[in-house]
Amino acid sequence: MEEETKPKRGVRSRANEVKPFRCKHLIAVLECPSDMRNIGTVVRNVNALGVEKVYIVDPRRALSDDWQELRDRKSLSKTSVSAVKWTFVRRFDSTDECFDHLEKKGFRSIVTSPHVKGKTNVILHEGDYTAFTKLAVWFGSEAIGISDAAVERSEMCVNIPMFGMIESLNLGTSSGIVLYEVTKQRREYQSRFRRRKKRGERSTPLPTVIPPKSHGLIAGIGDDYS
Repeated sequence: MEEETKPKRGVRSRANEVKPFRCKHLIAVLECPSDMRNIGTVVRNVNALGVEKVYIVDPRRALSDDWQELRDRKSLSKTSVSAVKWTFVRRFDSTDECFDHLEKKGFRSIVTSPHVKGKTNVILHEGDYTAFTKLAVWFGSEAIGISDAAVERSEMCVNIPMFGMIESLNLGTSSGIVLYEVTKQRREYQSRFRRRKKRGERSTPLPTVIPPKSHGLIAGIGDDYS
């Protein structure tokens, strides 16, 4: 029985293969999401793009504090295509509680919002997402977007340029677009430098993608990034 509970060799091999390509010190934060399906979709995006963790601000306490219970929850497991089983998820009771935790750990935050006054607003592809060693990227709720409290405590707002009559995207789509740009930049940085502030430049940049039909680790890409 014990042998049957162990992950299959192919799953273990894949987990070891993708681990070095994850973006270190990068967290996606969902502020008061209302649709469980959207949470699952974001978790799937996070896992696929190599984001380290997901934090969820959940004042309604719709989610469990127990990670194992979250992993076993069918509504999350189904929409995330089981990605929740491979992704660290943590919930918080309030926006301020989450910010307090992040700031205590040395994280800086950016928020995603199409229109925010009185705050630095950056078009997605023009932002530099390697400027902070530890970065949290916030996404607002489906109904009202990001809160004023989150904007106030963030470094800047990031917006996705849109050219249609409708200037909005659902949470799953917007998180995928934003996190793709952020992880692309941070993975490229990690491939060139061993340390922050462009210290320890590698003589040969490490790969930023897993080659097709590749098996095993690529040595060196898991070096410290702090």
